[in-house]
Amino acid sequence: MSVYTRVERPQLEAFLHMFNAGELLDYVGISAGIENTNYFVNTDRSRYVLTLFEQLGANELPFFLNLMAHLAEHGIPTAHPLANAQGSYLDALCGKPAALVQRLSGSTLEHPNVAHCAAIGAALAQFHLAGQSYPVERANPRGPHWWREAVARLHAQLPPDAAHQLDAEISFQFSHRLDNLPRGIIHADLFRDNALFADENLSGIIDLYYACTDALLYDVAVTVNDWCVTETRELDPERTRALLTAYAAVRPFTSDEHAAWPVMLRAAALRFWLSRLLDLHFPREGELTHTKDPQAFARLLASHQSHTPALPT
Repeated sequence: MSVYTRVERPQLEAFLHMFNAGELLDYVGISAGIENTNYFVNTDRSRYVLTLFEQLGANELPFFLNLMAHLAEHGIPTAHPLANAQGSYLDALCGKPAALVQRLSGSTLEHPNVAHCAAIGAALAQFHLAGQSYPVERANPRGPHWWREAVARLHAQLPPDAAHQLDAEISFQFSHRLDNLPRGIIHADLFRDNALFADENLSGIIDLYYACTDALLYDVAVTVNDWCVTETRELDPERTRALLTAYAAVRPFTSDEHAAWPVMLRAAALRFWLSRLLDLHFPREGELTHTKDPQAFARLLASHQSHTPALPT
């Protein structure tokens, strides 16, 4: 959610008019995140989030915007997009595809507790169940083939020990392909900065622009790897147990998922280590940018390689 494209007030006012969103009061760029340009927008009618898409093309975006509407209409606290006068959730602003969605209440958490982790675990399971009725599929663009491409691109930028660790983990992952796991629509990026809470009540799941069709367990691993880590980049047993138990109460894990859990935790850590390395070594320019530390996931992967907790029965 960095700001790569600057939007001037007259441009935004014309855009809001196409969506019948009210008269503009104020707007401000959002610095968190790294993929798209985002603004908080306040009008005399409501509060919105404006997104200008810097990577995804207009042909790809209906999958995400329709998914957000589908989930919101099935009781998941996602932001419902607004439709313009032609009934489309997607339009253009500053030469970029753009969308306007409801701004949900609440705020992100820096230090989630056990109750927060349980709430996000239950909500993720409900998200997965609601996604089963979404009629469109999308391959994971940051899956195993992307891992190999990313490692090849990074090799010349990394010290030998880091390159060797990546090569070894890629080999491990490709020797454990798990094609028999339950699949469906996943969020794929449900970090703490993509969930909103009012006290201990979950009020929003946001930023669905990595959503895709993949193993549901992989999505659980991505979430655990952010919500349940300690300062030393290990999993906190109590928060991990709370998240997984709450998830399993809504959608119980299969025997195949129990067996695959250690591999999936490592896969999720690998994916975000790679993306953060790419952001570090091949940055994009933006007015407000926010690059995250790759070493956090290198340390987490090393921890998973030595030990992983079992899923709750």
